Amino acid sequence: MSFNFFFKKRHTREENSTAAVIGKPTNVNHDIHVTVNKEGILEGLPSAWMRQIGTQITKDEQKENPLVVKQVLQYYNYSIKKGNENGQEYKHIVTEKDIVEESKMIDLYMHSRDAHKSKDSDLSDDLNKIDDNVENRTSLPPRPPRKIDTPNLVKSKHLAQSTENLTVADDIEYRSKSSSSEEEFLRRHTGLTDEECMKEIKNICNPGDPYDYYERINKDLGSGASGMVFAAVDRATQQLVAIKDIDMTKQHKKDLLLKEIEIMKKFQHKNLVNFLDAFVVYDDHLWVVMELLDGGPLTDVVTETIMKEGQIAAVCYEVLQAISYLHERGTIHRDIKSDNVLLGMDGTVKVTDFGFCANVIGNEQRETMVGTPYWMAPEVVTRQKYGKKVDIWSLGIMIVEMLDGEPPYLREPPLRALYLITANGRPKIIRWNTLTPKLQSFIDICLQVDVDRRATADDLLNHEFLENRMELKTLTPLIKAAKKILHKT
Repeated sequence: MSFNFFFKKRHTREENSTAAVIGKPTNVNHDIHVTVNKEGILEGLPSAWMRQIGTQITKDEQKENPLVVKQVLQYYNYSIKKGNENGQEYKHIVTEKDIVEESKMIDLYMHSRDAHKSKDSDLSDDLNKIDDNVENRTSLPPRPPRKIDTPNLVKSKHLAQSTENLTVADDIEYRSKSSSSEEEFLRRHTGLTDEECMKEIKNICNPGDPYDYYERINKDLGSGASGMVFAAVDRATQQLVAIKDIDMTKQHKKDLLLKEIEIMKKFQHKNLVNFLDAFVVYDDHLWVVMELLDGGPLTDVVTETIMKEGQIAAVCYEVLQAISYLHERGTIHRDIKSDNVLLGMDGTVKVTDFGFCANVIGNEQRETMVGTPYWMAPEVVTRQKYGKKVDIWSLGIMIVEMLDGEPPYLREPPLRALYLITANGRPKIIRWNTLTPKLQSFIDICLQVDVDRRATADDLLNHEFLENRMELKTLTPLIKAAKKILHKT
């Protein structure tokens, strides 16, 4: 869900002592165990999950990292399950409290019937369709698979040591206690009914007529299953805005939408794409008004141009101010990437993707389920010390985008990408030896597998690499060049 739908993309291409640490869920039955048999084949995972592995995770990798395989499949399947329920990709804007609850739900999911559906399950079918679509959409030549870096593999394994190692049978029996525990948890966290959500949404929206405030212009910015996006002019300021028309009859989880509006109304920052207004129209349509940046997503620049280190520093400085603002307010973005960084023609840099615009264009390879796995920190899957610093890891991966034009493993299907991120830890950087020591140091403290050694947003804002940042207006020629190449002028 992101505001990059305004601009069609090519298919190519130190936390402080008070930080929350996610502990193990309590009162959960660990009755699923995974082992490797004499033939080096995993045993104990649901059969539907084993079919998903296919050729994406080799037999040697399964034998070497059975726990990682189990964690990746558990997270992958749960995120798709939640995406199917919500009618959108896995939710990413969260607080640390949300992560605790999410971790419990993922653990409970492992013991639910949904996790053990037969070969006829909708989930397996959906996964196969997704992987097929990724292959069909990709027109680029395959990139040779990267070798697993042994030191990072050891670090990654250390992340998961607190999780018990595993043994089982494929025909697992379901305990009624596990099912009842999940049902009880779900009952406590379902929130408001759809009718109550709609009432609350109407209460916090502008009661006036949107046409009194905004003049629609003949420029559609995107469309999707949930609605469309169009441009308009603010009658008072004459500024261009983007309005998302959301068909509420197609929103399965109105409580999530309500929460996003409540969050965005509280957040105003120069480096965020700010929420401006909201209206309920025709009783069942929600119009959400946001800032419109005319330079397009950073993705266009990183895929079509070469950025200097000073320009990379300038972008990082602006993005970090947004991240720091969110972190100070107890919020984790969880989906920092070039697609979610929008640019103004003057070089303005703003972070977006706050929940209003899921599936506007549709799921592209860069916008897959599981909260976009290519930028994901290893601890998101392992659930170890999972907190604000996931945004710092994603920033590090975004720097790799600015250097190499794409994140590591982009040519891999999402499931294999998740495995490589979790097993490898820190990825290889193609241009590493050509970088200045300051940029190497900056990247190094972003991409630490050990969360305690990874920097905070405020640490990075004081890093010497940012002292040599170029003026934002130097981004303008890159934006213009990318627009020309992509025929967006």
